[in-house]
Amino acid sequence: MGFITGHRRSPTAKFFVGEGKLDEIKAAKEATEADLVVFNHPLSPSQERNLEQALCCRVIARTGLILDIFAQRARTHEGKLQVELAQLQHMSTRLIRGWTHLERQKGGIGLRGPGETQLETDRRLLRARIRSIESRLDKVRAQRAQSRRARERAEVPLVSVVGYTNAGKSTLFNQITASEVYAADQLFATLDPTLRRLDIDQFGPLVLADTVGFISHLPHALVDAFKATLEETQNADLLLHVIDAAAEHRDTLIAEVESVLAEIGASEVPQLRIYNKIDLLEQAPRLMRDERGQPQAVYLSARENQGLDLLEQALRELLQSGIFEGDIELAPAQGKLRAALFDMGAVTAEAFTDTGCSVLSIRLPEKEWQRLQHQH
Repeated sequence: MGFITGHRRSPTAKFFVGEGKLDEIKAAKEATEADLVVFNHPLSPSQERNLEQALCCRVIARTGLILDIFAQRARTHEGKLQVELAQLQHMSTRLIRGWTHLERQKGGIGLRGPGETQLETDRRLLRARIRSIESRLDKVRAQRAQSRRARERAEVPLVSVVGYTNAGKSTLFNQITASEVYAADQLFATLDPTLRRLDIDQFGPLVLADTVGFISHLPHALVDAFKATLEETQNADLLLHVIDAAAEHRDTLIAEVESVLAEIGASEVPQLRIYNKIDLLEQAPRLMRDERGQPQAVYLSARENQGLDLLEQALRELLQSGIFEGDIELAPAQGKLRAALFDMGAVTAEAFTDTGCSVLSIRLPEKEWQRLQHQH
């Protein structure tokens, strides 16, 4: 394996790199007996083809490498559909690479003229497959929208876990929800969004979403293909931005995540920063606040289960607004309202008066309390 860097005002149209740099790459490839050359830049289909002819090996750009990794990581049916869509969209401009007989025409009895080239046939089939996958993903989006409306009616907040890939999002998610989402020290271990209910003491339930990891210069094809997944970030009430506190270029990675959030339309969603992996820095857990006293950042270690109580405290404070909490007295004739409050999990304690009335200590969203009062 070898790494070659270079500086150039603008890429060349034929090879992206200059003739001298191409010779340097070829020499390194032969010295290491490499079978693959990866460019950390987008390449046009013709540049990929020209580089493969010059280097006599497979050449892929950054987007192709990410797609290959995604294809290995996808586990659910939805995740596989999203990856296939991104691959097909990427492939649609590169079909010519696989065909050396483009002049060959399809002909036969009953066909007029030269017929349809093999390339045209493949493009037509590719477009049909893309439309089929997009249709199926539209159904996924519709199901997510229905679930989201149900959460909104119940006033259950959605908290989305975001961050640069390999920052420890899934490990944190597993710790606080007692789940077994796949977590590993590798890029894009999570591709499929996972939602879990989490009950916070003195607050109530919320829905926590584990999402795909971000990366710098996220290819647009991936953003488009993963819209169904990214909706959990766009529509969240709060973002938990998980940061690898021990990363060498931490500030750069934070800026990259902020850039992706802006690109997908989630930059205005309130955010709590989670500085993870503090055990690698031998730091103690702590909660940082802004000038208004609001929680701004939590320093913790998900792997070592350190500081999770501070995260719960921060969640409670940030999501507290709009909550009705108090004692109410219900007459025996108000049994339906009492049952509705119990069904919602809003009752924290109950006592009875000498007259048979029920005294409930309740805690629920203000809007939901007003709705119940109007109905009953």
